[in-house]
Amino acid sequence: MDKSAAHRKIIHIDMDAFYASVEQRDNPEYRGKAIAVGGLPGNRGVVMTASYEARKFGVRSAMPSKQALQLCPEIIFVPARFPAYKEASQKIRGIFSRYTDLIEPLSLDEAYLDVSEDKQGIGSAIEIAKLIKQAIRDELQLTASAGVSINKFVAKIASDINKPDGLTFIGPSSIETFMEKLPVEKFFGVGKVTAAKMKSMGLHTGADLKTLNEDEMVKHFGKTGRFYYQITRGIDYREVQPNRETKSIGAEDTFSYDLTETDEMFVELDKIAEIVTRRLQNYQLKGRTVTLKIKYGDFRQITRNQSFIEPIGDIETIAEIAKKLLSATMLEGQSIRLLGITLSNFGEQVKPKKGDHTNQLDLFEE
Repeated sequence: MDKSAAHRKIIHIDMDAFYASVEQRDNPEYRGKAIAVGGLPGNRGVVMTASYEARKFGVRSAMPSKQALQLCPEIIFVPARFPAYKEASQKIRGIFSRYTDLIEPLSLDEAYLDVSEDKQGIGSAIEIAKLIKQAIRDELQLTASAGVSINKFVAKIASDINKPDGLTFIGPSSIETFMEKLPVEKFFGVGKVTAAKMKSMGLHTGADLKTLNEDEMVKHFGKTGRFYYQITRGIDYREVQPNRETKSIGAEDTFSYDLTETDEMFVELDKIAEIVTRRLQNYQLKGRTVTLKIKYGDFRQITRNQSFIEPIGDIETIAEIAKKLLSATMLEGQSIRLLGITLSNFGEQVKPKKGDHTNQLDLFEE
């Protein structure tokens, strides 16, 4: 680890049930009640955020509204008000900027801060985190959880430990022990399929993962295994990037068994499109290019994309285009083990080809 990386002071701030908390703050009738933002009954959609009162019943983000209603019959569904959330987010970032200019927003409700050299000369990342949390409470009547450590990965994990309204510090001397006790599904980049594979190999915690050397990690998990090898040891060299530009937003899912029926694939694409739509809304973005990623049962991988003149961001259009792209690639007898949808091209308008008055369709194979 280089000297600068070894001495970083990183804070990860994560707002507590952000959308729901803003609604409860602005609408007294919702306070103390189980509410869900988004996923209105009668519409196809998912819960964007659930209040902590609803979470006690098992309601979670990205859950279909029908399931949320079954778990919590008294839940109140509230339409999203993104202008209000964006306004609160901008005020929160204003609070961050009192202490550092090295701010990397991840969405409206979370960000990394590098306070290695803070503006006010406080010197203590823990103290700065306390001041930020207090300012958010006093000025915005909202609560945030903070994780403090020497790198982004550990700080992000730390912020989730004592939610809501938590503050967790994991110092250099504690990182190794902390990572060894961490369940594999908590590691960044380990999805449900990879976690299941790890557990089938007897790998349940960070300590178990550390029994594999780097070559063994790559053998079992591909190129990502090298990354797992590092984060298992608490190594993360990534810098806080204040000017990071969002170039694409997407989601994908690897299935526990290969899909062979088109209806099954369409259901999964609907679920993935819902997640992508929620993430687009988090960033207040719309894209002009929809890309479908397909990995077949034989591990062959292709992508298909369609570009539009006007930006899109609604679930119906995204899901419809993904299904059309899938239908254009399907051959009888093929099975699919992974599907993914990505939206990109958030910048300048796409120029149609000469003589082309319809949406552009580009097909290419990796």
